[in-house]
Amino acid sequence: MNITTPQSSNKPKKSTFFIIVTNLTFWVLIAIIAGILLGHFSPENGVKMEILGAKFIALIKLFIGPIIFLTIVLGISGMGNLKKVGRIGIKALGYFEVVSTVALAIGVAIAYLLKPGKIDKSGLTLGDASQYTNGAAKDFSWLEFFFSNFTLQVLLAAIVCGIALNFYKKREQTILVLERFSKVVFLGLKYVMYLAPIGAFGGMAYTIGKFGLGTLIPLGKLMLCVYLTMALFVFLILGSILRYYKISILSILKYIKEELLLVLGTSSSEAALPSIMVKLEQMGCSKSVVGLVIPTGYSFNLDGTSIYLSMSVIFLAQLYDVHLSFFEILSVIGILMITSKGAAGVTGSGFIVLASTLTALHKIPVEGLAFLLGVDKFMSEARAITNLIGNTVATIVISKSERDFTELNLDPVLEE
Repeated sequence: MNITTPQSSNKPKKSTFFIIVTNLTFWVLIAIIAGILLGHFSPENGVKMEILGAKFIALIKLFIGPIIFLTIVLGISGMGNLKKVGRIGIKALGYFEVVSTVALAIGVAIAYLLKPGKIDKSGLTLGDASQYTNGAAKDFSWLEFFFSNFTLQVLLAAIVCGIALNFYKKREQTILVLERFSKVVFLGLKYVMYLAPIGAFGGMAYTIGKFGLGTLIPLGKLMLCVYLTMALFVFLILGSILRYYKISILSILKYIKEELLLVLGTSSSEAALPSIMVKLEQMGCSKSVVGLVIPTGYSFNLDGTSIYLSMSVIFLAQLYDVHLSFFEILSVIGILMITSKGAAGVTGSGFIVLASTLTALHKIPVEGLAFLLGVDKFMSEARAITNLIGNTVATIVISKSERDFTELNLDPVLEE
């Protein structure tokens, strides 16, 4: 006998209007549109809105450390199998390398096919790229990468603590305390997410006000190529991977639509990191897999960034009429397989990676980066969104491969 049926039948049915206006996605979308309008028609006021987007992202970043730490520690300590931790980590890194390499190759292929660099560069606006080109000769350092990447530092600390907790005599009591603290942190995140429309409005108003829609016209072909390539990657490559596990990419995109809009508005995939971890757990991925894959993916699985970097190199080669041999194209992919991992977590690091790659090739003028500066901000949304989708799919795939995936639940969880 289902005792909840009479109660549910007596509940008044919510109107479509009520469902829409109480949906966070609706208000984030409205905020993005309002930000675009303000930035376009009143650029000086749009630029002033930067503080709203910056403060919201700063607020979200306060949750990133505790959420990663608690999720991983509780996941590992509750797993009871340290071999599984190592297996998940190795499997995730292997997946990241394969998929991000495919992303690099697709970026090169589409750039050669559509030739976005075959335009007249005399009409392009030059930016000041000296801050990136001056550091181009500097070799990539994994140690420096680690110390500049907060997410990786928390990830390592959490793994060590999670493993150590398995050998602690008062393990159960400690886990209870951590679980209570975890509930408080996630409850706080739930309320902070109600500020998402303000952050999205500020981020979009600043971007449009600072750079202007007019900057898109000269490099419109490159932008269209980048967005098209990332869409093809998401629906063909990632969609095919999910189809193997009998999951629709469209259902996943619909499920994480709030996070996608948030990233679109703020141009930062970090803004959605805490909430995407919540949603993946609620969807059916295990806590241990979510805790290990998402933070690692934010540093090593940058599919959107890989596509952008590879397309930018070919774009600049075409812009300067530089012919790259097949071996040099393979060299570009090989160099970016390593250096693209350093494009996480540091503003402007993507340009430093590009500058380092161009310097290593000794054929394409590093100064060409100046042509990309004006339009880069408008492509950062595509990069961040593709990175977010890529890490979401990676988590689902690893959970499925580990048979650590419960029944698929795609109901919204942050608006309850």
